[in-house]
Amino acid sequence: MDRHAADCLACSHLGLRVSVRCNLSEILQNILLVISTIFPVVNPLGATPFFLTLTNSLSPGARRALAWRISLNSFFLLIGSYLIGAHILAFFGISLPVVQVGGGLIVISTGWSMLKRRDEDERAEMRKTLHPHDTFRQAFYPMTLPLTVGPGSISVAITLGANAPHAGVNATAIPAAVAGSLFIALTIFLCYGFADRLARILGPTVMSVVMRLSSFLLVCIGVQILWNGARALLTSVLTGAH
Repeated sequence: MDRHAADCLACSHLGLRVSVRCNLSEILQNILLVISTIFPVVNPLGATPFFLTLTNSLSPGARRALAWRISLNSFFLLIGSYLIGAHILAFFGISLPVVQVGGGLIVISTGWSMLKRRDEDERAEMRKTLHPHDTFRQAFYPMTLPLTVGPGSISVAITLGANAPHAGVNATAIPAAVAGSLFIALTIFLCYGFADRLARILGPTVMSVVMRLSSFLLVCIGVQILWNGARALLTSVLTGAH
């Protein structure tokens, strides 16, 4: 092999290494984007007191089995919203800003009702909506949707999927979405599956504070989602007027 061929081979190997590093860096950035955007909306720690109240009649083993089902449901719901959510909206002729406005209103309403409720009212309402014998049958609704992954999380996942590049095979966004959704599902399992231990460590007062703080943050997240959609709609109207 002459020197020129050797130099070309070395350059190709160097270019391949640089390309791999760039792809890995982009995947890591996308993973962080997915986690930092969806995780605060899902907020498994904030939903842990609700889950513990709903499953207070279950044994620790049964609670972990239920938490595993909910985490799997949450993963498929998030990754499905990311991958095909925008296509479903396009099929029904619904724009993403409209989904953001609607999802924001629902999130605001949910957070506000949680803020206004007393602990006794919350427990009574939860017992009305979920019966101990039907716990595993209701693992998807209402335990996964809307208790864990609600309209806010779904709208955020759809937004991320719609904004991801779609030219050719997306070699970075899809693996990042899968990895980020797996991480969120794992945190859901850990928070729900060991909710009893977490409650003993934190105590009822701290758990109540976490619930109220999470409710307030939920209202703020709903306002942000609503504003994002309303701003996009206003921008399109003003642009069309000009």
